[in-house]
Amino acid sequence: MKALKTLIFTLILSAMALTGYAVNPYEEYIERYSALAVDHQNEYGIPASITLAQGLLESAAGRSRLASKGNNHFGIKCHKEWKGKTMLRDDDARDECFRVYSSVEESFADHSRFLRRDRYKRLFDLDVTDYQGWARGLRKCGYATDPNYAARLITIIERYSLYVFDTTEGRNVEETVAFIADHLVKSHPVRRSRGLHYVVATPGDTYSSIAKEFNIKKKKLMKFNDVKRDRDIKPWEEVYLEEKLDDAPQDVATATIGEGESFHSVSQRYGMKLDRLKELNPKAKDESGTRLRLRPQKEK
Repeated sequence: MKALKTLIFTLILSAMALTGYAVNPYEEYIERYSALAVDHQNEYGIPASITLAQGLLESAAGRSRLASKGNNHFGIKCHKEWKGKTMLRDDDARDECFRVYSSVEESFADHSRFLRRDRYKRLFDLDVTDYQGWARGLRKCGYATDPNYAARLITIIERYSLYVFDTTEGRNVEETVAFIADHLVKSHPVRRSRGLHYVVATPGDTYSSIAKEFNIKKKKLMKFNDVKRDRDIKPWEEVYLEEKLDDAPQDVATATIGEGESFHSVSQRYGMKLDRLKELNPKAKDESGTRLRLRPQKEK
């Protein structure tokens, strides 16, 4: 079964190359680690699609500093029980402690063991093919503080049809290759959070390409998203199809600019206007580790 699934994706990549599709680091990551994800599904019961999507998102397809320097592909922090090597990185706070592994394989193994803890026990009541349930469950169980974490994982899984690694039943190799080559998603499912409609950007997206897809004027789309020039959008970042809100979610009061992020990244994450975020933080530096206020201070 593992060999079959590896063959499937190899054929997919070949089909994409023959049709002129440029294979990017995300496809290369999937080709490299899909068999490992399937192994862990068989041993631990975690959907291979979820493992791959988390690895792609958390490590930026293996290119993040945490992944390249520390072999940590899943953003797992130290916690009290960790006795191994560590690395400091700005995340929910400045200089948080993250685990360092001797190999990528060790990172995958620790991720699987990590999800077998009681905190995530309810996820294993879900079918292994229910990647949407798993994605939402990871967010609810507190794997990440990002309010749109589940939407990002689901977008990645559907963008690259990663669910094919969860099962190949009912579809032969030729059908799978044809399906994915035809559905390597060129469209963006519209998602909704706090009443706002948005899509999650995929590699190579620009505001121009998304505006064209949804028949929205480019300048209008850029205004919705607080950008002044068209550019490649950071993969898996929100692109709002309407004006953002003045406020953050009720249950969030502060946020930290993470590594590789900015004021703009935080405003997109929480669907709030960039000018409002700057207004609440007039003296804050737009750099990693900065703690931002998302709501006005309460009067004493």
